[in-house]
Amino acid sequence: MSKAAQTRQFIIEKASPLFNIKGYDNTSLSDIQEATGLTKGAIYGNFADKNELVIAAFEYNCSLLRLTIDEAIASTSTAKEALLACTGFYAKNWPTVFKKGGCPMMNAAVEADDHLHFMRDAVRSSMKRFMKKIQQLIEKGQANGEFKKNVHSAEYAALLFSILEGNILLAKIMNDPKYLKTAATRISRMIEEELST
Repeated sequence: MSKAAQTRQFIIEKASPLFNIKGYDNTSLSDIQEATGLTKGAIYGNFADKNELVIAAFEYNCSLLRLTIDEAIASTSTAKEALLACTGFYAKNWPTVFKKGGCPMMNAAVEADDHLHFMRDAVRSSMKRFMKKIQQLIEKGQANGEFKKNVHSAEYAALLFSILEGNILLAKIMNDPKYLKTAATRISRMIEEELST
């Protein structure tokens, strides 16, 4: 990695938690300068503008989330276990999730929907990728006989994702992880009663 690429990555890694905690609009250039120890010129020498940095930081936040979920899935041996690990991730890891500001997809989605419209494509892409992962786990379970063949995998993926995200919002705003546990329990029941053969 070149020196310029290393500096760019350093800025992204330092700015990404700020954006997820303070918000993409509310995080100022001064905040980023303080976190990185770099000048305005050094930051904008690596990014055309704040919008470019915002997208890069959002995608980095989502990549970290995907990595940790993939690690949880990797320790499973069946599609059902993998689906439970994927959908139960937030309930099991809520202290870290809360400390880091919550789900990066949900946080960015609120701002992208309300006023940071330039973020919409990146947020949509990330959400679609997450739902696709859930869908593929369901389809893997269907292929190996764990899940019912007549289950619509894409519909269930969207439903499970919306339950997760809605309960993350409740847990964060109420400062109470019980909502994450409620989501995990309900999803587990759905997997057992509605998906499993």
